[in-house]
Amino acid sequence: MWHWECMRQRERRRDTVMASCLYYLIPALGGYSVASYFFLKNPHLLHARKHSAFHATHISHRGGCGEKLESTMEAFTHAVELGTHMLELDCHLTRDGQVVVSHDENLLRQTGSDVNISSLNYEELPLYKERLEVTFNTGHFSSGADRKLALLEDLFRKFPKMPVNIELKERNPALIDKVSELVKRYDREHLTVWATTSSSIMKICRSTNASMPYMFTVSRALWLLLLFYSGLLPFLPLGENFLQFYLPRVINRCVRVCVCVCVRARVCVRVRVCVCVYVCACARVCVCVMNEERTSCFSNCHASSPWRS
Repeated sequence: MWHWECMRQRERRRDTVMASCLYYLIPALGGYSVASYFFLKNPHLLHARKHSAFHATHISHRGGCGEKLESTMEAFTHAVELGTHMLELDCHLTRDGQVVVSHDENLLRQTGSDVNISSLNYEELPLYKERLEVTFNTGHFSSGADRKLALLEDLFRKFPKMPVNIELKERNPALIDKVSELVKRYDREHLTVWATTSSSIMKICRSTNASMPYMFTVSRALWLLLLFYSGLLPFLPLGENFLQFYLPRVINRCVRVCVCVCVRARVCVRVRVCVCVYVCACARVCVCVMNEERTSCFSNCHASSPWRS
């Protein structure tokens, strides 16, 4: 009897302690949730509003690689004429120090020649194939009259007011220095965005030119998701201006997604995936789908965003 009485007393004490903990824990969690949601909806109360030089809901990936040969001046010109808001491109450095606009360092896929850009002078680079398969749309080919690899400087000179997203895939300080030099020479620090998936490369980019806006790297994007789902996002500052992240394809190979996340500042997200649904801080579910073949992108997020200026 004494043993059972002791057990019942322990259970009662345990229940009392749990009840006391829940008594304080539930209101605390409730208050935290309400505060997190409130500041997610009203980020300007905790953080200074970011003012960017442009807002892009229409982004031409490699210049709209399904309409013209990717990353050529003809493709970029065509995209600008259609009214694109931003040009997306990749850069590599030639042996003679020229910054070439090209997705791949090795030119086998694009030209049929198994050579690296870094091993040749600019004048020695081969021409694009006459017909080039679109990366995200098997069986679809693009073509154009312009088959020459473009120079970043020529792009800056021809489109001085067009925002450009430059993605760097290699840890090459000389390339980063050259890109930064061109950006400064053409007074484009407010219109040119650093982009890379690697945090180590982004660190070099930021140390080289901290005046340029920059994107989330993969690790920083995962950190962003963790902050969002834990409710901590509204309370911590973010230095990045844009988010580019990769998700599995779920429908077909022709569709991309552009996401606009309105958290403390309008953050533009480009996702090379099929489709995605996401929630803005303005409490609206927004979907922005871009066809990889085209340069067009349609979004119901831009007009409704409280950060639109």
